[in-house]
Amino acid sequence: MDDGVTASGPGLSGARVLVAGASGVLGGLAAHELQARGSVVALAGRHPDRLADVAGGLGGAPVRGLDAYDLDDCAALAAWAVRELGGLDGVLVTVGVAGFGRVEEVPDEVVEHLFAVNVLCPAAVLRGAVARVVDGGFLAAVTGAIVDRPMLGTADYAAAKTALSCWLGVVAREGRARRLRVFDFRLPHLETGFSDRPVAGRPPALPRGGDPAAAVQALVDQLEGAAPAAR
Repeated sequence: MDDGVTASGPGLSGARVLVAGASGVLGGLAAHELQARGSVVALAGRHPDRLADVAGGLGGAPVRGLDAYDLDDCAALAAWAVRELGGLDGVLVTVGVAGFGRVEEVPDEVVEHLFAVNVLCPAAVLRGAVARVVDGGFLAAVTGAIVDRPMLGTADYAAAKTALSCWLGVVAREGRARRLRVFDFRLPHLETGFSDRPVAGRPPALPRGGDPAAAVQALVDQLEGAAPAAR
């Protein structure tokens, strides 16, 4: 698992990258930052209009819809990206949803939704990519600082993000023989409006969030150090 230190490497120029969650704030910013550094990107997201806007801003990147409950389709994203890009050097998943409330207040269907979007969907996307990403490539997902600092009223949300973090840790060990780099990006609270759009409950009191553009730039700095040489 990446230790948070930027590695030296050949850079992202020419790297073929799938961004899943590109219709969200972080995914859209990451897609733009990746292309600015010379990558070619394929985009997947839940909101067709926003996804089209991001793709248009990138000069017409290939796009595909993403349904977190269709795990077969999530797993098929990597194969689609290979066809669109001619190969795959890395995958970044920024899919996620927040939910709040004391454990006795959170309905089971909300818990199911939190785990579907925050664990099963990202894992399916990356599972489908493992065999398709080139040796030395990267697999990355955003979990969040909540993994390390769960707050009251976040038991199910924190548990879902922690489950994905654990999953990524095992994938990192399994991928060592192929020199795969696996990133668990535990981003802090950012001013994206994410916590203001929970599927249930109200967020705890939070300080003003950080700059999402700066956070994404730092995230891509780490990916740049892990990217394989362009093919």
